[in-house]
Amino acid sequence: MAFLFNHTSFCYFFVIFLYFLSSFLTINSLSSVSISETSNRTLICALQAQNSNLKAHFLNCTSFPSSAIQIPVNPNSSFSEIVGGNGFLCALTRPSSSSESTMVCWRFSDSDSNVTYKRIYHGSVIENIDSSYFQICGLYNGTNRLDCWQWPRFNRSMDWRFSNIAVGEDFVCGLSESGNITCITSNGTVIDNEFRGNYRVIGAGSSHVCAISFNDTLDCWRDMSGRIPQERFSSVALGENRSCALGLDGRVACWGWGEANNFSMPQSLQDTKFIAIVAKKSVFCGILNVNFSLHCWGSDILDPNTKVFDNVLPGPCRSQNQCPCGEIPGSGRYCDIQEVICSPSGNDTISPPPPSPLPPPPSPSPSPSSAQTSGWSKRMVAFLVVGCVGSLFWLLIMAFFLYKYCKGRVCRVHDSGRLDETVDLANLPEVPQVQPAPTVLEKRLSHIISMGNGGGHLEEFSWELLQQVTDNFSDDHKIGTGSFGSVYHATLEDGKEIAIKRAEISSNSQSWAILGGTKRQEDNDNAFVNELESLSRLNHKNLVRLLGFYEDNNERILVYEYLNNGSLNDHLHNNKLPDHDSPLMTWLGRIKVALDAARGIEYLHEYAIPSIIHRDIKSANILLDVKFTAKVSDFGLSLMGPEDKESHLSLHAAGTLGYMDPEYYTLQHLTTKSDVYSFGIVLLELLSGYKAIHKNENGVPRNVVDFMVPYIGQDEIHRVLDPRVPPPTPYEIEAVAYVGYLAGDCVKLQSRERPTMSEIVNNLEKALAACMVQIQPVLSRSTTDSSV
Repeated sequence: MAFLFNHTSFCYFFVIFLYFLSSFLTINSLSSVSISETSNRTLICALQAQNSNLKAHFLNCTSFPSSAIQIPVNPNSSFSEIVGGNGFLCALTRPSSSSESTMVCWRFSDSDSNVTYKRIYHGSVIENIDSSYFQICGLYNGTNRLDCWQWPRFNRSMDWRFSNIAVGEDFVCGLSESGNITCITSNGTVIDNEFRGNYRVIGAGSSHVCAISFNDTLDCWRDMSGRIPQERFSSVALGENRSCALGLDGRVACWGWGEANNFSMPQSLQDTKFIAIVAKKSVFCGILNVNFSLHCWGSDILDPNTKVFDNVLPGPCRSQNQCPCGEIPGSGRYCDIQEVICSPSGNDTISPPPPSPLPPPPSPSPSPSSAQTSGWSKRMVAFLVVGCVGSLFWLLIMAFFLYKYCKGRVCRVHDSGRLDETVDLANLPEVPQVQPAPTVLEKRLSHIISMGNGGGHLEEFSWELLQQVTDNFSDDHKIGTGSFGSVYHATLEDGKEIAIKRAEISSNSQSWAILGGTKRQEDNDNAFVNELESLSRLNHKNLVRLLGFYEDNNERILVYEYLNNGSLNDHLHNNKLPDHDSPLMTWLGRIKVALDAARGIEYLHEYAIPSIIHRDIKSANILLDVKFTAKVSDFGLSLMGPEDKESHLSLHAAGTLGYMDPEYYTLQHLTTKSDVYSFGIVLLELLSGYKAIHKNENGVPRNVVDFMVPYIGQDEIHRVLDPRVPPPTPYEIEAVAYVGYLAGDCVKLQSRERPTMSEIVNNLEKALAACMVQIQPVLSRSTTDSSV
């Protein structure tokens, strides 16, 4: 991407184009303040100057709720930079010489009050550290070479060199000396193209990148929403669905979107001037430029009094040649010889009086160059006017084509959210009955029947027989519901047990199965035919076998083999775990169930022609037969994969909340990797015993990914394994941890970083084999890495 500043209209059009495609980030330019979080705890830490020795920076922390976390720190320790993330705080010690640095970390969790301490790095001097919710990266002093920690798959053989960095979720972006931006994944793959421009500040969020140019304008890339202030800024701090930017006048502007659409700067702080800001998810903090006190806002968990600390360092100490915008006046007194604290912008002179009891720094004289740049020149005004006219022109053109595109079709954004919710069918408005189009449906059914059932016989059951074996579909025979409709258990005259899935037109009930947010009969016919067509040509021991169907104007019914042991969801979450002799009460049995299901999904992706994307993989759709062999069921939402095996585009997101691929429901980008993400959630359920969306100890909804993945990344999976299963033996724990690494790979935010189902099957086979031997298995975490 390039910005051509000599062509004003094109420049402004491009900025507006990026405005609609981009999103906010979490930038930790203020590395003297850190924000760490778990699902219900927040830890805010800052570096403060000691009264007796201003150059010694001690670490001070406070937690919300109060006293929930205590960080043990040696009072004689002095730190240069700190960062935080999901349940961790890390700090760089001030080097005893110019040749080495040490990074130490404290880890904590929701489950207990223990805080663990660990040194994760000791070597050449590191600076410019930044962190995402899980990873930490920094630059080696002198060479500016990139290195990262708490990122198991990070490729250290790649020789990336940057002047500044920002860490996102599973990627890191670097700013080159020329002002261009490059973003890479852990294996060194470049994300998108290099962002070319004249930038001086960079930041990255979970999947977004933003930068501030030397003209103090804010540019963002990828899917950002919300109204970005078109003003001049010195820095930004961004969280989850919300963002704040620090203006050149020191005032902070905040905005949000989605669930945080009304997010704004608190009224009590709107006229307050800051010198630096930082954010993590919903918590924002800033240092006042009048007294260097730290104030925080944005989360209900914070105390009403927003001030957290006094006398906070406004930034890390740097050599003078590392501050392109100059230094904060008087900051040299807090740093070693020839070091200063960099000013976030060179356009305004900052001369805050230091907090008591520290002596005041020298008062600087006004800078003539600063006064000249603080106003608007005639050229700048003309530039702005022409740009605005050009922007309006392009916006009108884009609005016209958007209107033409959306006219006559449904144009909507589908965000299914993160909660595993159910629909209250009783409160849905009645939908008038629409007579089906029997001709089209009959043609499709005729084609399917001619195909048979995976080479076998597909029976067309009579209505009378189905009524008879279910006692007229009584509740006594009802065993559940699926994406297509209600499910009943019945026994035929020959003793064969069957499962009957029924969806019927009714003005008083669910008016057919609800797919993609509609109740149109066409959608339900599609669900009926999708499942019938999918299973009629499939024959695999790990897929539920379709026996037949019934169809008329008012009924759509599918008949399956019956699996005696119900669903995996029932055994894990509905308090139906059987006695201790059950395979699901052993880690060997759980890994075998996972392997069975993976083989069924692999068959859909790799061996069905065309391939099939299930779209609703979840523990409730993995059924268990009498021998606890797992079989994948419920193909009502399935789609035939594209011939080129790339992706479906512009599909309305469908599936179960909590299992849906984030890339699918945000970008409408569907591939077989969407099923991989859902299967990763199932693996986490098998390991932990927790639902995809469950409540923590305080009753707050929590995603199993947010809960489990940090422990997996810290090699502490033993702390979150299902306590109902006996602790794994020494040879089992390696296999269980191996499955945990695999699950973490499956739920990567970017689909291209997830493994294929064939790779998953291969890795689960290794884990199962390791569990079945009585010797210490040889398993490497790297073997779970995707080659895709």
